This record gives sequence, C-alpha cells and structure tokens, in this order.
Amino acid sequence: MTLGILAYGGYIPKARLQRKEIAKAHTWFNPNLRGLGKGERAMANWDEDSVTMAVEASRDCLGAMNRGDVKNLYMASTTYPFVDRQNAGIVAEALNLKNELLTVDVGGSQRAGTSALMLGLKNAEQETVLVAASEKRRTRAANPLEFTSGDGAAALLLGKGKVVAKYLGGTTEAIDFVDHYRGENESFDYTWEERWIRDESYLKIVPSAVKRALQYSNVEAEQVKRFCFPSSMSRVAGMLAKNLGFGEEAVEDNLQGVCGEVGCAHSLVMLVRALEESAPGDIIVVAGFGQGCDALVFEVTNEKQATEGKLGVSGYLKRRREETNYQRFLAFNDLITMDRGIRAEIDKNTGLTTHFRNKDMSQGFIGGKCRNCGTMQFPKTNVCVQCGATKSQDDEPFASKKATLNSFTADGLTYTPDPPNYFGMVQFEGGGRLMSDFTDVDPDAELTVGMSMRMVFRVKDYDNRRGFRRYFWKATPADTDN
Repeated sequence: MTLGILAYGGYIPKARLQRKEIAKAHTWFNPNLRGLGKGERAMANWDEDSVTMAVEASRDCLGAMNRGDVKNLYMASTTYPFVDRQNAGIVAEALNLKNELLTVDVGGSQRAGTSALMLGLKNAEQETVLVAASEKRRTRAANPLEFTSGDGAAALLLGKGKVVAKYLGGTTEAIDFVDHYRGENESFDYTWEERWIRDESYLKIVPSAVKRALQYSNVEAEQVKRFCFPSSMSRVAGMLAKNLGFGEEAVEDNLQGVCGEVGCAHSLVMLVRALEESAPGDIIVVAGFGQGCDALVFEVTNEKQATEGKLGVSGYLKRRREETNYQRFLAFNDLITMDRGIRAEIDKNTGLTTHFRNKDMSQGFIGGKCRNCGTMQFPKTNVCVQCGATKSQDDEPFASKKATLNSFTADGLTYTPDPPNYFGMVQFEGGGRLMSDFTDVDPDAELTVGMSMRMVFRVKDYDNRRGFRRYFWKATPADTDN
C-alpha cells in the first residue's frame, strides 16, 4: 500500500489587519517601515491561540472521517499556550479522538512543522497519524516581524492507502545556525541581520538538504512542479529555485501579501495550498528551515479528498474581514496595558477536579441521546428531558452538528475583551439547544433569528494570575467558517 497524505486541511483567522495601519503607527519613529505597509496579515481573535487553530485545521482535514482510525497526533508550534501541559492532548480531546492515542508536542524551531511531518510519516508506516501545526506569534511593536508574521494553522492526515499525495522521500540536516532566537522567559524573538541570514543559511543549507531529498526520491530537478519554501524575504525562494534547477513557475506563493508567515506552520500551510491547486502527477517539494533544514518530496495522485464541508487554506483566505483598528490587535495580543475595568477583575480560578470531570462536555462537546425516545440534549444528564428515563443517554457529539440561531443579545455591560458580548440560544439540527457565547461576529453584519450557526473551539476565559486558560465551544455565524 502507498504511504503518503490521506487528507489535508487549513485554518486562517477571519480578521486581516491592514499593514498600512501598522505603518501609520510607527513610521514617525522608523520611516524605513513604510515599505512594509502593504497588504494584510492574518490576525487571530482574542479567544484564539495555537491550540484552537490546530483544532479548526484538524476538523477541516478530517471532515466526516472515522476519527477512531487516528492513532497518533503530533502538534507543532513555538507558541504553545502551556509550557507544562500537553497541548496536543487538548487538541485530541476537542477532536474526540480515542484515549488509545500517542500525542506529542513538537517545538523549539521554525522547522517544527516539517519535523513533525517527517516523524509522522515514519510512524504512518504502521498507523494513521494526524499532524497539526499552528502559530499565534507575538512580536514587539514596530519590529518588522509585526508586519510579516501572521496567525494560522494546517493539518495533514498521514497513512497508507488511497493517498492524495504519495511520499517519495525526504531528508533533514541539523545545523545550529542562529538566525533568531527566543530565550527562556522572553516574550519576543530576537533577530539578526537579514542579508547575512540569506547568504549564509538559506542559500547554503537549504540547497544541500533539498538536493539530497531529490536524490533519495529519484526525482530530477526539472520534474518539480511546485516548490514550497516559507520566507518573508521576497526573493529568497526564487533564488533557491534557480540554484536547484527548478523552473521559475514552480515557486509557490508565500502568501505574504494576504496572510503573513505563520511561523513553523507556514511550510504546511503552503503545502496544503499547493495540494489544493495541483494536478495528478505534480511533484511537490516542501522545505522547512530553522537550525537546519527538512526537505520532503511528494507526488500528487489521481485520488481526490472528500471536500464536502471543507474550506482548506484557499477557502479561509477568501473568508476575510478587513481590520483597520491597530489598537484592537495590540489589545488581543497583550502588547498594551489597558484598564479593562472593574468587571474584568473577577477571579477566574479553575477547579481542576471539576474541569477533569466535565472535560468530555466542555472540551469534547459531548451531549446525550436517549436510547428510549431518541431525544438529544446538551449537556448530557441522568434524566431525559423528554421521556424522563434515567441513565438512558449515550454519548452524542455536538461539535459538527448544524445549528440555527433562536435568539441573541449584544451585552455592553458584561466584560469581554472585544465588546459587546454576543450570546444567545442555539438550536441544533435533530434536537438539543444551548445558551452559547458567540465569536467572530462581523461588526458590519447583523445577526438574524434563524440564521445558520456553527460551533468552534475557543478560549472561554483566561486566569492570568495562575497562567491557566479554559476552553469551550462557541457559536459563530456559519458564513464566517466552513
């Protein structure tokens, strides 16, 4: 059986911060930043982080597949919300994957995404593997990275069988070339001079790894149709392609103008985008750089993944909302000290005992379905709300159910990082309802009773005193997501 990629998915937040607004704020201090003030960068909402975006990309990847087949989950990020709590485990809970599962956090480098992909392909020889890479990068205000970075995620399902892309081979090189770093207890990356990085790392380390990967795969340079290399430096990928003997047309768009560089996830974001646009027989080379280089070679097959209900990277890029409020971006990323008011001072301490006992409901969004009368309800209880039977409810997942809006309120008094606080009653198809918080509500669009809603996994609230965050599911207008 053929080893490779069985399915793929992506996620890009809806808000797109206009770079000209960043430039307006900083060019008085550094006029050189004016040249970076073009296009837009993907901007995560206040209740999004690398975990929630990995969940959405994985949902987009898995679709209606049997999730019991997934035996391994590797998550890659350099912006994990927890340092000592397995972040991949939270993703697995949200996806309702079985407990008999290997979950691994991969990080420490901007090539963590491709490293997780290589590890996943090795394990996929025996078992199905889900690889998700996600980043929400924080940068200093007025740093060039503030312009060139973006938020987002990608996911790939790996295994043997009817693959959409056959894995031909790959290689890796570990070289402690420090182009940038983020030290212990530091919030932001420290970067070095771009020209030196380009000449001494990109143009020397990457070609060596890619050439070896092509050799192992028995692929000639002129056969490569798509070359995915993440770099915010506009000409680097083209220079590498020329060096390697690839055609100029093989260089994939790095999405800098419409998204920004999504950290260690960007190689996989570009790979997913390439798979969406490729034709059978196309050879795709994807590379990840960071203290060395990973290079992998794939060949697109005649198989097509099921696309019903999926958006992928291309679909999420189309679903966008222009954000022109730079202050909102600073607030969402804790880059500015704000007086959030007395209502924000409530102690958000989470009882970990209660958290564990209710994790299936809160993180997996599992409700109940009565065996006697078929009534579905959320949350699951010991007594059926319809027939009154006791202990008659089986687990029923609600996360992927279609829903409609029954009622809504925009509350300007309750504290929320992005006022007003939208919430209301959501009715699920087939039964069950929930009084839910709403997220990603477009300020210029109106909520209407009866409109379609979709549930998304988000941060419920932050306990900044203890460094904990609680997750739950929120409703969002269906036209903002898949």
